[in-house]
Amino acid sequence: MSLPIYLDYAATTPVDPTVAEAMTGCLTMAGNFANPASRSHRYGWLAEEAVETARRQVADLLHADPRAIVWTSGATEANNLAIKGVAEALAAPGSHFVTSAIEHKAVLDCYQYLEGKGFQVTYLPPNNLGEISLEQVEAALRPETVMVSLMHVNNEIGVINDIAALGQLCRERGVLLHVDAAQSAGKLAIDVNAMQVDLMSVCGHKIYGPKGVGALYVRRTPPLTIAAQIHGGGHERGMRSGTLPTHQCVGMGAAFALAATQLEADGDHYQQLLARFLAGIQAIGGITVNGDSDRRVANIINLAFADVDGEKLMLVLRELAISSGSACTSASIEPSYVLRALGLPHELALSSLRFSFGRYTQLDDIDRAVAVVREGVGKLRGLSARTGG
Repeated sequence: MSLPIYLDYAATTPVDPTVAEAMTGCLTMAGNFANPASRSHRYGWLAEEAVETARRQVADLLHADPRAIVWTSGATEANNLAIKGVAEALAAPGSHFVTSAIEHKAVLDCYQYLEGKGFQVTYLPPNNLGEISLEQVEAALRPETVMVSLMHVNNEIGVINDIAALGQLCRERGVLLHVDAAQSAGKLAIDVNAMQVDLMSVCGHKIYGPKGVGALYVRRTPPLTIAAQIHGGGHERGMRSGTLPTHQCVGMGAAFALAATQLEADGDHYQQLLARFLAGIQAIGGITVNGDSDRRVANIINLAFADVDGEKLMLVLRELAISSGSACTSASIEPSYVLRALGLPHELALSSLRFSFGRYTQLDDIDRAVAVVREGVGKLRGLSARTGG
C-alpha cells in the first residue's frame, strides 16, 4: 500500500538530508559526541564549539545576538519558559497579561496556569478573518500589564500578525512582547530588533530540523531576566538546566542556516503550490478559505467544505496526509477552537481541513491532491443528495 501524499508540513517537516548528515556526525565515538559542558578535555571543547556554532546559526535567522538564544526541548518549552519565567521573575500576583483566544495550546495552557496563581489574563478574540488588531491590543493594556503574547503565524489558518506594529506599541507602553514564531521562522523574514520583540519561541522540527529541540530568544539590551523552569546544573546562563543534546542543537542550527539561504526560493515555491491548489479546487464549489485570504503565509491553507460530514470527509481523503487542525489537538473530535473563535458554525468547523505544503511538495502532488478532493467531495455530496441528508 502506497503512502498518502504528505500535505501536513505545519505539523512537522522531514529532516533535510544535509541536516541529518550534520547530526549523524555528532553521535558516535568517531564523531562529535561529547557533553558540551565538559570543559576539561578536547572532546567537550569540540562539542561546545559545535553547539555555539549552531546557536549562532539560529540567531542569524532571527537577526539576534547569539548570546540571547537559550536552548530548549522545543517551542512548547520555550513558551513555558517565556511566560512562566516572566511571571515568576518580573510580575506579582494580580499583574496582567494579554494574549489571544487562538494561540497554540502551549501558550493558552500556560496562561490558564497563571490564572490559577492569581494573575489576570485577557484573551483577545480574533475577527472573522483570524486577525488580532493593534487597536484591540492597545485597548487591552492596563497600568499593571506585564506582557503581551501573540503568535507570528497562526498554526491552523496561517494568518500573519503584524509583529512590528505590536512591538512598537508594547515598547512605547513599557510592556514586554513575547512571540511564538514556530510557524514563521524560515517562512517570513524575522528581525527581533527591528520588530522590537523581547522574547521569541522557535523550534527545529517545523523548519526541516529535528524534533526535541528549540530555542527561546531572550532580549539582552536592556537586560531581561526570567526565572528558570528547569533546575539542575545552571546551564544556559542559569535559565535552562540540562545537558545539551549536541546532535539536536547542531541539526537545528544547520536547518536554520539552510532556511536563511532558501527563504526566498522556498517562499516562491509555496506561492506556486498554493496558486495551483486554489485554482484546482475552485471549480468544486462550496469551499471557502478560513482566515484572511491575503495576509497569510503561502504554505498553510485551511478550507471549509460545505454540505459534507467532517468525519466522512477525512475518510474519503485518506490518500492525503492532512489535518483537521493543530497536530497537538487532532485526536479530538470536537471542532477546532481556532475556527470556532472565527465564528464558524459547529458543522462547518468540523468539516474544515488544513493543507500545508513544504519544500518537498511537487506540483504533481498538488494535482493529485486536487483530484482526490474533487472526487471525495463529489462522492459525499452525491451521497448526501441521494439520502436527503
